[in-house]
Amino acid sequence: MRCSTIGNDCVGNLYTYFLGNRERPIHKWQHYFPVYERHFAPFAGRPCLFFEIGAGAGGSAQMWKRYFGPYAKIVSIDINPACKSFEESQIDVRIGSQDDVAFLSSVIEEFGQPDIVLDDGSHMMNHIISSFNFLYPRLSRQGIYLVEDLHTAYWDEYGGGVRKEGTFIELCKNLIDELNADHARGVVQPTDFTKATTSICFYDSIVVFEKSKFISKESIMTGNE
Repeated sequence: MRCSTIGNDCVGNLYTYFLGNRERPIHKWQHYFPVYERHFAPFAGRPCLFFEIGAGAGGSAQMWKRYFGPYAKIVSIDINPACKSFEESQIDVRIGSQDDVAFLSSVIEEFGQPDIVLDDGSHMMNHIISSFNFLYPRLSRQGIYLVEDLHTAYWDEYGGGVRKEGTFIELCKNLIDELNADHARGVVQPTDFTKATTSICFYDSIVVFEKSKFISKESIMTGNE
């Protein structure tokens, strides 16, 4: 795991921090932490705008603040007005629904384009899709969009189901074709998503989208024979 010292804080070793947490409560699946480290490490210790959808009990925002270091800004989004009490240095809380485009627009207008979005909000399929459709195009050019707890995509009470149309997992399956549209011989047309997205990474209950400001897709041959 990446660990660099900034001031008196150690940036990295996220799971170690989680296990030793004595601040506000944090509820996470254990197997999420290697995924966080893999995708978030390049942002640790440098200026970073992190949007957290779903404030929970406030402990996760504190964890991200410690992990990313003193140059990060954490913005937690939640529908519960009581979450406003979680604000502290580097942590702002905005109250509103993740499927309210006008609200999300106001958050971006206030803070700017996020470098990372972590959706740990309602877990309702329509909410996840609404947030993604609005926020992903507004993510910074080298940004990360992570949606977790996607086991709910298979649960009826969250609008989910196996191979059920309208779930976020089914949307992601379609986006695989969009990611590879340059090679689809006209069957799938390239989009802004195609041009901006480097990868879609699937894990147990997590999907991660990675952007890049420049994607080279030129085929090159090297060698002497």
